[in-house]
Amino acid sequence: MIKSFKHKGIEHFFKMGITSGIQSKHITKLRVQLTALNVAKKPQDMFAPSWNLHQLKRGDLQHHWAISVNGNWRLTFKFEGEDAILVDYQDYH
Repeated sequence: MIKSFKHKGIEHFFKMGITSGIQSKHITKLRVQLTALNVAKKPQDMFAPSWNLHQLKRGDLQHHWAISVNGNWRLTFKFEGEDAILVDYQDYH
């Protein structure tokens, strides 16, 4: 279950369907990814060939995971037990 967000736009989109904080071309994919993340119990549950699940190992994103949204845009998150926390939507490249 998603317990916390870092990005307010993603939080508003997930909780209320408000799309003003995200790119319109990402809406459909983010909806699917957030739904999957909400039921995931571990990072590996987020594996899908086109999502390119990978663990981040540098800087302040150490121990976080990322999946590809589009281009350089990623949905990043960390797991605490069986819950996703610090869910973020970012272009970190």
